Amino acid sequence: MGNCSSFTLPKWGSKLLNNGIVSIDEDGTHEGIKTIPIQKACEFTTNSVLCVCIVTWNMNSKMSVEDVTKLVSSNRKFDLLVVGLQEAPKSDVSQVLQEALAETHVLLGQKSMQSLQMLLFGSRSSEKYIREMKVDKHAVGGCGGIIGRKKGAVAMYINFSGIRMVFVSCHLAAHEHKVEKRNSEFQHISHSLFSKYGTPYAQSADITVWLGDLNYRLEGISSRPARKMIEENRQSKLRGKDQLLQEAEKGEVFNGYCEGTLSFKPTYKYDVGNSIYDTSSKIRVPSWTDRILFKVGHSSGLDAVLSSYESLDCVRSSDHKPVKAHLCLRVRSDGDAD
Repeated sequence: MGNCSSFTLPKWGSKLLNNGIVSIDEDGTHEGIKTIPIQKACEFTTNSVLCVCIVTWNMNSKMSVEDVTKLVSSNRKFDLLVVGLQEAPKSDVSQVLQEALAETHVLLGQKSMQSLQMLLFGSRSSEKYIREMKVDKHAVGGCGGIIGRKKGAVAMYINFSGIRMVFVSCHLAAHEHKVEKRNSEFQHISHSLFSKYGTPYAQSADITVWLGDLNYRLEGISSRPARKMIEENRQSKLRGKDQLLQEAEKGEVFNGYCEGTLSFKPTYKYDVGNSIYDTSSKIRVPSWTDRILFKVGHSSGLDAVLSSYESLDCVRSSDHKPVKAHLCLRVRSDGDAD
């Protein structure tokens, strides 16, 4: 776990390392989304400044206390927990999570917009480290045809012990053919969040994390061949057909962001109540619609390591599987800047 100690961030930039530790070169340029390896254990351990657990889940408007509780593991070696929900039911999911976390973590903040929700939890001693917190929201694309299921994003900016973080939980346009609409919604959200404060959110952040149902699909393959590859545990071969990675490579979205390897099965679309892909007449192509991406600021002086990136197959009350990531941060010392 991080030590949550106060410190002054250094002003120098940092480099992209080859051991799973991520930071951005001073010019901040590289094409597309960088896929990074998973470190099975956070190698920073007690040297970590901050460890953050991030969860995104499209709940399909269904409430299962058992499944909500599964979002929070018993092994809670993290300082902060960020939970982003899409198509959340009207039930009080926040209360269920607070009860599940009561012994170790408390609710620090939340923001909602109809069925979009984001909750931030911290260890019981963490409140004293919050120097500033702001929340915002931005709607795009109307209600998506269903009242109460508005697309868009909710966001939170937090200065936690000197680390400036932005978390954006979003739900973008559905359907395989609406790639350009998703790209446009990403751009609108990026330019609009926190604009009332006069500074674009990403420019003032040491680290920015996007999580949510981004709704990018697999393209150029039909459902049955895709399912066969998944059944044979060859889903890695499908990454080249992922719309999000393709669009990022073109420079349309998420330039300079990092993501863990997509080693888990596509998270959509399942029959509710089990882990069988869509058996309806539409027989949808399985896709990695649910994602977590992050970007370290050019001059943050921070390194980041991703110690897990996984889906929770045991959750079965929705047609989506939750996705969970564990990210640890530290301030680089002069000895690291080789």
